[in-house]
Amino acid sequence: MITLSSAMVLAAGLGTRMRPLTEARPKPLLPLAGRTLLDHALDRIDEAGIGNVVVNAHWFPDLIEEVCAARPNPPTVLREEPALETGGGIKNALPLLGTQPFLVVNGDAYWLDGPIPTIQRLAERFDENEMDGLLLMVRAAQVDAEVGHGDFLLDPLGRVRWPKEREVAPYVYGGIQILHPRLMEGSPEGPFSLHRHWNRAIEAGRLFGLVHDGAWFHLSRPVDLRRAEGALATGLARVLF
Repeated sequence: MITLSSAMVLAAGLGTRMRPLTEARPKPLLPLAGRTLLDHALDRIDEAGIGNVVVNAHWFPDLIEEVCAARPNPPTVLREEPALETGGGIKNALPLLGTQPFLVVNGDAYWLDGPIPTIQRLAERFDENEMDGLLLMVRAAQVDAEVGHGDFLLDPLGRVRWPKEREVAPYVYGGIQILHPRLMEGSPEGPFSLHRHWNRAIEAGRLFGLVHDGAWFHLSRPVDLRRAEGALATGLARVLF
């Protein structure tokens, strides 16, 4: 178990699959259940007692800054030009995130907790002696959206691996993870995907997954957002999970 003191929200993407809703604002600022997706993520981080929070921004960064500045505990906003992708964005924020394991949340991640808050569950499971990363996993069969052949498989100890060719993976990545700063060692300059470092951790047996025990929404296209609004409005998500 660890105590999380720092977190980052990845909010610099273009949100191309969510067009036309993202033509004039970033995807994390789309509304769901009366608040922006970014506010929902920051609310959960605040509830977890994490005081040091960084948000990256690229697409309409002024709007990201406005939302963050209006919060009771405004996070630090890092503008990216050009956009640095997931890995480059995290590397760029490392000086602000410290030397201890930190939380990373996708700016479009939206979930409902199970009996124990999800961030708390991740922190309780994280073992920095054996893990460089711990990813929240969601059962693909429980996702009311198109998720293809899934993202990952887990071994009995919770170690992550990618599916082989034509292999169906039972889990999708939930957009929430705890990373140790050492995962980012040897990072290149400029934009790069975090998959580069996930792959290295998988090869070393140091990337793990924790299966979510609440509801989770795959928000890729406008139809996904409409489905999520409907499920939340009717209370169906809480009934199912």
